[in-house]
Amino acid sequence: MNDHANNANDALLSERHGSVLVLTNNNPAARNALSLGFYQALPSTLAAAQADPSIGAIVLTGAGEFFCSGGDLNQLIIRRQLPLAQRLETLEGLHTLIRSIRYCEKPIIAAVEGGAAGAGMSLAFACDMLVAARDAIFSLAYIKVGLSPDGGITQFLSEILSRQVLTEFSLTGDRVPCERLYALGAINLVTERGAALAEAIALAERVAQGPQRATARIKNLCQQAYTNHFEDQLMLEAKLMAESQGDVESAEGIAAFLEKRRADFVSLRGKSE
Repeated sequence: MNDHANNANDALLSERHGSVLVLTNNNPAARNALSLGFYQALPSTLAAAQADPSIGAIVLTGAGEFFCSGGDLNQLIIRRQLPLAQRLETLEGLHTLIRSIRYCEKPIIAAVEGGAAGAGMSLAFACDMLVAARDAIFSLAYIKVGLSPDGGITQFLSEILSRQVLTEFSLTGDRVPCERLYALGAINLVTERGAALAEAIALAERVAQGPQRATARIKNLCQQAYTNHFEDQLMLEAKLMAESQGDVESAEGIAAFLEKRRADFVSLRGKSE
């Protein structure tokens, strides 16, 4: 049975599926273009989810038939009149949004129907995993309107794509089919149209049954691996392994393995290490 709880700000809808929190960008009339309400609601909602031990994983999606079409061009017209320093300040709203996803200790899975464009693509690839419908289209459309990418997308894609392919996507702004990104290793699961959310929730439910603190440590390792020097990554691995060895989660996991039973990590949520 699902628990429903919408934010007071209807730009972001929340729905519980057991241990999984589903967050929906709710601006379907504009193909879920990023709105002020969404900018305001997502970081605080993710912070609350991180502090809630009953939540094991999060799914991020868009209302209707499109994940997110990116920024509001009407707002960009207004910002064009601002001094450079103020334009930089306005970009912090997007960057705060992206950081809230990257730095949340709970795993976040994007469920993409229809497609993701511009900053919507940044939003999708900021997530830890990505599930997309087979007919979904992705586009770094910035070049089409004389802009350059933002929201961390060039960093996220550089972790996956060659420089040549990243440059192609960025300079052409072409619509990239889901299947091509899947072949390049940028998408975890491809589903039939209309099934992305259900598959993302199923994946999130699997992840949510795992050891919560170990999951957070692994998310940290996976993010740092692409930028750390080898010795720095070894040190981080050692630090987090030492922490895990002293945690009640590993005590339960090792005992369960030796006793040939399924580990019960869910009951350990919120308990001290």
